[in-house]
Amino acid sequence: MSCNPLPVRRPRCFALLAAFLVVGLPFIVSKSAHAAEIFVETESFDDAGGWKLDTQFIQQMGSPYLLAHGLGKPVDDAVTQIDVQQAGTYRVWVRTYDWVARWDAPGDPGRFQVLIGGQTLPETFGTEGATWGWHDGGTIQLDAGKTELRLKDLTGFDGRCDCLYLTTSLDGDPPPPADKVLTDWRRKQLGLPEEPLERGPYDLVVVGGGYAGMGSAISAARMGCRVALIQDRGVLGGNGSSEVRVWAMGNIRRGKFPRIGEIIEEFADQATKSPGRYEEFGDELKERVVRAEPQIDLWLNHHAFDAVVKDNHIVSVDALNTKTGAVVRMLGDRFVDCTGHGWLGQFVGADSDMAPDGRMGMSNMWRWDETDSPQSFPETPWALDLEMQDFPYPRDHHGQWFWESGFDKDALGDAEGIRDWNLRAVYGAFNAMKNRDGAADHKTAVLTWVAYVGGPRESNRLLGDVILTQDDIVAKRDFPDGCVPSTWSIDLHYPKEQYAKKYPDNPFISVAVHDRRVDRSYGYPVPYRCFYSRNIDNLFMAGRNVSVTHEALGTVRVMKTCGMMGEVVGKAASICALRNCTPREVYDDHLDELLKLLELPGKARRSTPSAPITIDEGALPRASKYGPMTGQDPESFDGIVIDDREAELTGKWTSGGGRNDRYVAYSYKYAGGNSGAQATYTIKAPKAGRFQILVGCAPADERFNNRATEAPVEIRIGDRVVRESVSYRGTEERQFTPVATIDVDKDQEIHVVILTDQANGLVHLDAVQMIEAK
Repeated sequence: MSCNPLPVRRPRCFALLAAFLVVGLPFIVSKSAHAAEIFVETESFDDAGGWKLDTQFIQQMGSPYLLAHGLGKPVDDAVTQIDVQQAGTYRVWVRTYDWVARWDAPGDPGRFQVLIGGQTLPETFGTEGATWGWHDGGTIQLDAGKTELRLKDLTGFDGRCDCLYLTTSLDGDPPPPADKVLTDWRRKQLGLPEEPLERGPYDLVVVGGGYAGMGSAISAARMGCRVALIQDRGVLGGNGSSEVRVWAMGNIRRGKFPRIGEIIEEFADQATKSPGRYEEFGDELKERVVRAEPQIDLWLNHHAFDAVVKDNHIVSVDALNTKTGAVVRMLGDRFVDCTGHGWLGQFVGADSDMAPDGRMGMSNMWRWDETDSPQSFPETPWALDLEMQDFPYPRDHHGQWFWESGFDKDALGDAEGIRDWNLRAVYGAFNAMKNRDGAADHKTAVLTWVAYVGGPRESNRLLGDVILTQDDIVAKRDFPDGCVPSTWSIDLHYPKEQYAKKYPDNPFISVAVHDRRVDRSYGYPVPYRCFYSRNIDNLFMAGRNVSVTHEALGTVRVMKTCGMMGEVVGKAASICALRNCTPREVYDDHLDELLKLLELPGKARRSTPSAPITIDEGALPRASKYGPMTGQDPESFDGIVIDDREAELTGKWTSGGGRNDRYVAYSYKYAGGNSGAQATYTIKAPKAGRFQILVGCAPADERFNNRATEAPVEIRIGDRVVRESVSYRGTEERQFTPVATIDVDKDQEIHVVILTDQANGLVHLDAVQMIEAK
């Protein structure tokens, strides 16, 4: 296929949506000669109460559903109104299951009741079946007219309900299976047309609203493309949203094209830990940045589940409204798979690959806090049978990234099972803290957050014209289309042996194994040819499903890097729209044009792909190719952090950096024990009060085992001197090690003196931290 030098644009005709797309269809009543029927989708309830809308597993079980995620406390009822047009006796069927039955676990934590018209059905649900299915709820007498339907959670431990079917047919035969997305039976019950309404054509249809999807959509829209952005949840950000709370890693604005990353910087989270706090992830900011682009149609709460492809060319994508069941068909000239799992690529037959074993798993992070009074927690006999020695203590009240399982499980077909195993691990751990050998130390502890939306790391990868390898990255193989800087180490996760003994079939604690031969300052430039399909001619991909090997995925999978892939894809899509060419032909015939677009500020824009480019006010200055700094921003930490560059040095200190991924600002320094070297930091107290002083330590890595485990540090405040011994060998959980807690007056100077005399190894000099004492 040759490129036309003139833009070929289809007319833009956008069909109006029917009313049910706006207001939804909470229930459908039908009559036949034999029976009256009422069908209710729980995701369409008028008031979900405390139940959560779970859309993660639509491909596996056929539908969104409501989840009673109450952390051990029953959630508020979900309530809706149904219209009973024919009085009579109805048999009630509820699609649900006992979510721990697959493991033959004792008890049934997901119990709930159904109330209709104030009458409680005799059955308790969430107590039968190891997979999704219809639970016979018995019969109930209903009068004609409006009637209240209510779901009552009994446990707070993740009961789930998909839909309810009421029928005057009392023969006891269950409804047909509903385990496929929008089966004919479900479609007819909802009264949906056989052919969905159409929207478009769009220049680019983006499937997936995480960092990669947002980067793709914003970049393409600013380059003049008409864009549809489809996201199956109500918030943007994917793993970097408040629902999952994985902080966004990967250095941006550096390398060959330091303008790449400026768009990501507009909405990236500000979390200082993973998991961070809700407000740090800026869900509202992300949506506001996207909605500010007039060229983007944002389709929140829409799940792409099917596609039409002809002659290796995608024509359209079907998206299910996760609250009403209605379907919209998105017509497009080109598409980008930003789903993480490569779902769109699977729908259309794109060449793909998945590591047969040794894959990284899924995390469901969590948090607990202390209260002022004793708090109880229900016994969890159905959770993993854990004692305190079976898991790492959640320091700083966080169950962090390493609460991970599903390494060799079916990451696509059994994602719900992986998530549920993670929940069993979390609840089992907190049960050990509250009711077993940790009880004496955790009387006032309360579980405050558990991610029910999983954070997956690895599954399906779509194959492009280049499949990037670990050797390419380590050897710094120079591709002519290298563009996205990947600065994260090659970080692969494996079960952590000491915690895998009790559950060897499915360990739930991981360890990260790093190949640190990645240039963290400049970054390795990942080639553009990893970002489009080698056999579907109008399919791009961005995110963790791009064309790399299992090993190379370890560095490109972090969110800011994935977002920068999207920025490149968006600009390439605008060239496709302008030149009427394929993604491959952008490389073959228009690479110079793409590389010029990559030099533009993130706030460059044009009204159409052929219009002149303008630069918005507030465009960022071009960054250094080595980035603003090679380490962590001192302002990203709590309290006051002073870098080693600001310390007063005496004696010989040697600079280090480059391979170390856990130091502050630009570098660190070290000196030998008993070398006579000394460093003094000066901190001014921001206010009167009690503060803790900490010093930076080396990463938990075998390369730093020569760091001192005993070295003196002095804190000097006026005439007072506090002298303590510290270890400069860090841990996975800690980058700063405490020295002492002190009382100070406002504006008082504190001198922190790093000494090498009497140290039993190298002294690490990176930064000091001052935080308010708890």
